[in-house]
Amino acid sequence: MKISEVAKIVDLPISTIRYYEKMGIITDEYILREENNYRNYDVGIIHHLGVIKNCLAVGFSINDIKSMITANGISKEEQTRILKDKISEIEAAQKNLENSKQYLYDLLELEITCEDGFGKASHVACPPAQRSERHP
Repeated sequence: MKISEVAKIVDLPISTIRYYEKMGIITDEYILREENNYRNYDVGIIHHLGVIKNCLAVGFSINDIKSMITANGISKEEQTRILKDKISEIEAAQKNLENSKQYLYDLLELEITCEDGFGKASHVACPPAQRSERHP
């Protein structure tokens, strides 16, 4: 299977597939070389790239994925630890976003305007709950 076919099936740019190769997250087992040295991909690359896309979508980095691939198999316990760590990261990010959203709602309640310039609302202070967290 040619790189253009793979790219179309998995909906990734060719440059991304080449980058994944360079980074080592597409391993040699998926790449076959023709006599003219063109790449020919094994059909298993489709599933492999799908897993990579899903891992990226839930917040794993390229380096995280590379580490998991180079481990060449991990125990069920290690897999569980990795997934629970990622869940904890997501929950912390959700909490931060919720706090940010609440802060913005608090600002709306204060009806602050920027008529005197951005951040120059001298008659209204930041909401008390946010003052210590955001403005030491």
